[in-house]
Amino acid sequence: MLRLGGATTVERPDTLVVEEPLEIRVNGSALAVTMRTPGDDMDLAAGFLVSEGVVTQADELRAIRYCGGAVDGDLNTYNVLDVDLAESVAPPDPSLERSFYTTSSCGLCGKASLEAVRTSARWAVAEDPVQLSASTLTRLPDRLRAAQRVFEKTGGLHAAGLFDAAGELLCLREDVGRHNAVDKVVGWALREGRLPLRGTVLLVSGRASFELTQKAWMAGIPALVAVSAPSSLAVDLAQEAGMTLVGFLRGETMNVYAGAHRVC
Repeated sequence: MLRLGGATTVERPDTLVVEEPLEIRVNGSALAVTMRTPGDDMDLAAGFLVSEGVVTQADELRAIRYCGGAVDGDLNTYNVLDVDLAESVAPPDPSLERSFYTTSSCGLCGKASLEAVRTSARWAVAEDPVQLSASTLTRLPDRLRAAQRVFEKTGGLHAAGLFDAAGELLCLREDVGRHNAVDKVVGWALREGRLPLRGTVLLVSGRASFELTQKAWMAGIPALVAVSAPSSLAVDLAQEAGMTLVGFLRGETMNVYAGAHRVC
């Protein structure tokens, strides 16, 4: 890497975030390929299936395993995961498939239509009585950043952090893709038997998109908070779901776009 500017020009190695494809298969059949940062791949696959409305409980996953992705001989690339569903679980609806490819920046790419994303949520987050103090919310970004080990080295990752109402960090996941980071958090919760995630707050390091709002709803999370702007569709969906949606959480200020009754 050549660093320009300043008094001198410096040539030195740099630490970069890794981005590789992950193919997710269900019962041996390809469902999706996403560009992700390797790590917590099983959480990613599990969370993806929660987001698509395929599973909601840990016992609906019989097994998750890496498949042999041979490059040289039997060398495993660890870029293909196969998820075995319990016999009682219906396989994914083909209409919800992502045409087998998503990018790290846009989880919606490949969707047949916007309506295909509006999968039926199992839990009614509008009924969640959790109360969130504004002072607690303002402390969350610093707590998220302090726990981002990979970002500290590369400066090139998004993060999603799950907090309880008191501001205690329950789970943090990093990824080059915002939607992947959220799927990893949701997948962790599924595998730990924590769904629905009542009384929790999901903090994302970037903007709040429609899909991130949908993922939070599918996991039963009553509050989504972003350090940047929400999209208009994210606000519409949060209002429809009865979620609390906060954007531009910076310093002591924030904008509450939906569910203001939970912020005190």
